[in-house]
Amino acid sequence: MMAQQKGFTLVELIVVIVILGILAATALPRFIDVTGDARTAAVNGFAGGLRSAAGMVQARYFATGSSAATSATMADTTVVTVTAGTGLPTGADVGIGRAIGGTGGCVTGAGACSGFTAVFASPTSTFQPTNGGSATCEARYNDTNGVVTVVATGCN
Repeated sequence: MMAQQKGFTLVELIVVIVILGILAATALPRFIDVTGDARTAAVNGFAGGLRSAAGMVQARYFATGSSAATSATMADTTVVTVTAGTGLPTGADVGIGRAIGGTGGCVTGAGACSGFTAVFASPTSTFQPTNGGSATCEARYNDTNGVVTVVATGCN
């Protein structure tokens, strides 16, 4: 009498491998191209940091009580240049750059701006991801009203 063998046949193993290969070929592209989503999330996160920084500087400005002052000294002794009357950080490295980056400012590739390229201007400063940023993938800070907007239509 012959003993009965246990296990899979070669044909069954090949069929399973082919099915797994087909599943991998259809699912893999969905998981590989997430760089655009990552850049969009980074821009949104940086924009949140800009909003918080501008709000903190403005709160500190009003807490000191002088509406004619052109600077606000933060708790860590960082002096941020602001617009008199509104207390909003100016669109310069000594304004919004220091608000987000501390005493060293928002130097590209260092500190709080690591991974972002900052272009300071008045009324609008822009912050783009260093790798893959463009005019359609950036956070914008308006120093006249303190509004931070996100443009993330081209973060591919």
